[in-house]
Amino acid sequence: MRSHLLNETTADLYRRSVTEGVERVAAKLASTQRPHTGISVDELAPVIDGIDLDKPLEDPAAALDELEDVYLRDAVYFHHPRYLGHLNCPVVIPAVLGEAVLSAVNSSLDTWDQSIGGTLIERRLIDWTARRIGLGPGADGVFTSGGSQSNFHALLLARDEACRIVMKKALDEGRELTKAELLPKLRIFTSEASHFSVKKSAAMLGLGYEAVIAVPVDRSRRMDTAVLALELEECAAEGLFPMAVVATAGTTDFGSIDPLPEIARLAAEHCAWMHVDAAYGCGLLVSPTRRHLLDGIERADSVTVDYHKSFFQPVSSSAVLVRDRDTLRHATYHADYLNPRRMAEEHIPNQVDKSIQTTRRFDALKLWMTLRVMGADGVGSLFDEVVDLAAAGWDLIDADPRFEVVVRPQISTLVFRYVPAGEVRGDLVDEANLHARKALFASGEAVVAGTKVDGDQYLKFTLLNPQTTTADITAVLDLLAAHAEQFLGESLAVHH
Repeated sequence: MRSHLLNETTADLYRRSVTEGVERVAAKLASTQRPHTGISVDELAPVIDGIDLDKPLEDPAAALDELEDVYLRDAVYFHHPRYLGHLNCPVVIPAVLGEAVLSAVNSSLDTWDQSIGGTLIERRLIDWTARRIGLGPGADGVFTSGGSQSNFHALLLARDEACRIVMKKALDEGRELTKAELLPKLRIFTSEASHFSVKKSAAMLGLGYEAVIAVPVDRSRRMDTAVLALELEECAAEGLFPMAVVATAGTTDFGSIDPLPEIARLAAEHCAWMHVDAAYGCGLLVSPTRRHLLDGIERADSVTVDYHKSFFQPVSSSAVLVRDRDTLRHATYHADYLNPRRMAEEHIPNQVDKSIQTTRRFDALKLWMTLRVMGADGVGSLFDEVVDLAAAGWDLIDADPRFEVVVRPQISTLVFRYVPAGEVRGDLVDEANLHARKALFASGEAVVAGTKVDGDQYLKFTLLNPQTTTADITAVLDLLAAHAEQFLGESLAVHH
């Protein structure tokens, strides 16, 4: 079995095996006619369950043949222009090249002695991103697995900073306040349209879901800062402590960007940590034309960015950045076998000192290769294309009497629903929209997402592919309308 280990004696086997795998994927990409085959769980599960994992095929070519049947044939292909579902982007080739390199070398980014070069590349990219945000000379950060982990990491730092500040103030006033006493009094403020990971993080941090105050949104689906101001004042009046205000720069459902300057002002007034979840909207950092949409982000205490959304990177590629690098100490733990304190004293850069992960992939290499080949403007121009497409898509849907669209997009998400002519019960309209999405997915012709707005069922286009055209949008709208009309026709016939 040593013949399968990657080393100096198996370099030729590595080259042949990987080349064959790449050729098969390339052939699949070149021949893909639709984003999904339409296969169901009930069809595919028995095939995978029937494979005996204790009987290896022994031949890489045979394993690739089998993989065609259990994965490659039926995978959802995000590069297809009619994939309009979730926040999944097509990926750029330099990043895929980086992925191939990092997987083979297999550096672990926890300590310097496991990742010479890799550590410095990641740190350089963190500095570059922090400068794009405008966080200042004291900024720092670390790569993470995704936006949920980045948000959790940021709120962990915010929690411990709030505890440090409040407990010190109490001590200065001659009274002792323990962390256990303080935690139930901490509150997090975020918009009702923010990512679910804010509430999930609060629960994991020992604060509970109830610690999160959901602030209503305005007609543009942005946080209502007038209500935020009232909620912050009420928090203080009740003897509670505003631990953090989480603003969103690109909500999952609407792509809306909260009023960052006003939120920054209110957070500062109430001594609350300001976190900006820019997992989606971070592509604006490199936009040649729309960077101003993120004005105010430079005042954040921490920022989440997901390069694997709007920088066209393969998953996973995310980071959390902080204004004050000293706050990262709240996630630091020294182990004698890994990162003893003497290493910090000797200025040896160990990324595990900042991260809540230990073993960690060299995901930064993908972004490094992308910037070195394409440049920041090249990435930003691709994101600009999908934002332009969303604006054109809004015009199409708004002018189509078969649909209603919720809000003009700030980035590249469109939330809308089919509305039949005449009087039809609201529950049937909801069912028609849900059916249309499911039927479209089952056909494999296109993939769209869904959500609820004020309790009603809506559809969603998440546009992240510059190859998608208005003709694709029009075609998918026609397909959705046809599925919805067929459902309503059959349902109304049954009821009559």
